[in-house]
Amino acid sequence: MDVLNEIYAAIAAEGFTAGTLQMIDNYANDIQNGREDFFRFNLSEHAGLCKGGSPLIGASIVACYATASLRASCNAEGREGQSKSRAEVSSLDFCRDAACARSTEQGSPANWEIDEQQEKLIEQWAKAANLWEDDSEHILTAEFGPMIAQGAEAKVYYSDGNTSVVKERTSIYSTWLKALDAIALHNYLFPETAMKVIGFTRDSDSLMRIVLTQPYVNCLRLATKEEIDDMVAAKGFRDNWNGEGVNYISDRLALEDMHPANVFIDTITGKPICIDCIVKFINPTK
Repeated sequence: MDVLNEIYAAIAAEGFTAGTLQMIDNYANDIQNGREDFFRFNLSEHAGLCKGGSPLIGASIVACYATASLRASCNAEGREGQSKSRAEVSSLDFCRDAACARSTEQGSPANWEIDEQQEKLIEQWAKAANLWEDDSEHILTAEFGPMIAQGAEAKVYYSDGNTSVVKERTSIYSTWLKALDAIALHNYLFPETAMKVIGFTRDSDSLMRIVLTQPYVNCLRLATKEEIDDMVAAKGFRDNWNGEGVNYISDRLALEDMHPANVFIDTITGKPICIDCIVKFINPTK
C-alpha cells in the first residue's frame, strides 16, 4: 500500500503529469510481473486482473484514488467542530460543496457521486496516457471489421477470419470501479474468453466506454440451463434463485445474467463457454 499511497499523493499534488503516469505504469508493470499485489483481489482473482492488461490496472488505480479522494474531501469538509479552509483540503478537493454536504450527512458519498468522480478521473488519466480515442467507432470499423452486435452493455466489432472480437463496453454497474472489477473477475472465472483492455472512448451518445479485445468463439449452439448449472457449480457457485433463474452466488462473488445468449457450446471443445456476464463482489472490498 505504500506505493499506492505515493501514487495517490502524486495525483493529488500534480494531476496526471508525466511523472505521475510513470509511477502508475511502473506499479502496473510490477503487478503484472508478480512483484506487487493489488489489494482488491485474492491470488486467483489477481491473475484475472493481469490478463486484463496494464490499462485495466491503471484505470483501477485511478478509480480507487477517485473514491479515496472524494471520501477524504467530504470528511474534511463535514467534520463537526472544525472549519477546514480550501487550502487545507485542496489536494483532495474534487467534490462539489453541495455534494459533500449531502454525503457527509449520510456518512459517505453516494454511489452516483463516486461513479461520476471515477469516470471523470479515468477519462483525464486515459487522455494523458494516450489511451483515449474520440472517434473509436470509425477506427474500430476500419481496423477490426463492422459492428456485428449491440446490446445494453457492449458494441461488438468483428471481421471474418479474425481470432478476436473488439468490444466497446459501457458500465451497467453502480460505479466504474465495479465495472473494471467485473473484467478482472470474468478473466479469473472464464480465462478462455479473457478480456484485454486497450483503451477508452465516448460513443455518439456521450457514454464512456472501455475498448477491449476478447477471443472469438465458434458457437455450436446455446448452452442449456443444466449445462450452465454444471459449469458454474464446478467453479464453486450455487443457484441464487431457487433453481429457476440465471443468477448464482459463491461465498465471495455474485454471478448474474448467465442466460444461454451469454453462454455458448464451443464448436471445438463441445463445452459451455461464457462470453459475458455480470460478476461482482458480494461484499465490496473497502
